[in-house]
Amino acid sequence: MLELFSEKLIFIALFIFIIHSIETLAYAVRLSGARVRLLASALSLFNLMVIVSRMANMMQQSFTGSLVDNAPKMDTLAFVENQYRVIIASSTLGTMMGILLLPTFIALFSRAIIHLSEERGSIPALLKKGFTFEYIKRGIKHIHLPRFVYLKDISWRDIPIKLFIINMLITAIYTIGVLSALYASLLAPERASTAIMASGLINGLATILLTIFIDPKISILADDVINQRGSYITLKGTSLMMITSRLFGTILAQLFFIPGAEYIAWLTKFIV
Repeated sequence: MLELFSEKLIFIALFIFIIHSIETLAYAVRLSGARVRLLASALSLFNLMVIVSRMANMMQQSFTGSLVDNAPKMDTLAFVENQYRVIIASSTLGTMMGILLLPTFIALFSRAIIHLSEERGSIPALLKKGFTFEYIKRGIKHIHLPRFVYLKDISWRDIPIKLFIINMLITAIYTIGVLSALYASLLAPERASTAIMASGLINGLATILLTIFIDPKISILADDVINQRGSYITLKGTSLMMITSRLFGTILAQLFFIPGAEYIAWLTKFIV
């Protein structure tokens, strides 16, 4: 057990935890943009967060790959599977942390978007201002946990179930894309390189699906709020639904992990 939870695994799990927290908190940006009616400025901040989190997700391949290299020769498959399941669990915990911090970051992003507009769109100037002692002190005052009153007036009947399921499935695939490809390299060692390279294709496809099916829906709802064609409550309810489906997606990833790896290993037969 002690060998399983190595310092490297703890570091990687923490890294994945932070990635998924950031990706969950990215949903707060559109809510903040609609709240202060500066959606274009909000989207620039949203794109920055998404780029950072998705680039970091690509970086995990090197870190998680090293766990395969350092696995014991005996029971390699079981050892790597257990370690990767810990990493998947850290993505679930990271999403839960993002949910807990959502009200806090809606308040912080609302102010950040206003300051970004004042700085004429300069992200470096915004970061320079935001990390001063004065602004950090102000930000601490906005820290608060979610309360049931936050769900007031939200009609769960209006939740698009189809979108909920799509987002859950895409999140599950995105969560295990790199891990399943690396595990597939152990299942088909003679085609290991081909299996590992498949991770980029899987994550790229998941990102495209998110861009096609998920992001435009939330953006349109935010536009409707700013143009007074829709309500902020509807946008908030849909955003909470998407975050919840994301959480379920990271849990579903535990079920998809091994079948996904077996599918990639099988697929490599037709590529080589």
